[in-house]
Parts: sequence; structure tokens; C-alpha cells
Amino acid sequence: MYYDKYYPFYAAYANPLLFDGERAQEEEFALMKSYYPQTAQRIQEMVEAECALFDYEGSRLYDQYPDRFMLHQMCRRIREQAEPEMAAQEMPRGFLDDLIEVLLYQEISRRRCRRHRCRRYY
Repeated sequence: MYYDKYYPFYAAYANPLLFDGERAQEEEFALMKSYYPQTAQRIQEMVEAECALFDYEGSRLYDQYPDRFMLHQMCRRIREQAEPEMAAQEMPRGFLDDLIEVLLYQEISRRRCRRHRCRRYY
């Protein structure tokens, strides 16, 4: 059988430029994270470590509607880790809780979006 148009073998594979947008977005996020104050950077590291524990296939983080109690428990664990370090800074407890929640929810949202984009191409 003869084909008029040549069809290269590599065309069946995914486009290598497909994930350039995601890489650029991750680089920009890393740049913006480098501008965080030192306190927020330490809390962000704790948040990323906590999210890494729950970053697996079938995790409750990736449910359509994540459990509010589970998210509250994650915030509590992060706060227990952060309180000894933040005690010297005399940060109000309510502000620390709010900061942890915002950073945690933002990190979860970023991971959910990244996983959704990656799974879409399979």
C-alpha cells in the first residue's frame, strides 16, 4: 500500500512543546515564591511537605469536593509545627492560622490543576 503523504513515526507521540506552558507557569510561581517574606517561606515549606504526604493516586486531596475536616486537620498539623518557630515573632494566632490556610489551599489548588492537566493528555 502506498501513501501519498509521508507520516513520520514520531507524530504518534505527544507533542514535546505541549508542556512548555506548564513549565513557564511553574518557573513564574517559583519566582513569586522567592519574593515571600521569610516567615511565609518557612510556612510554605511546611505546607509543601504536608501536601507531599497526601500526593498519591486516589488521595482525598483530589476528590471533587475535598473534606473540610481533613483540610482543617492538615492546617492544625502545620500550625503545631510552625508555632515553636513563630513564637519569637509574636505573631497573633489568628493571623498565623489564616496564613496557613491560605497557603495550604493555594498549594492544593495548584497541585489539583497540575494533576488535572497531566491526566487530560493520557
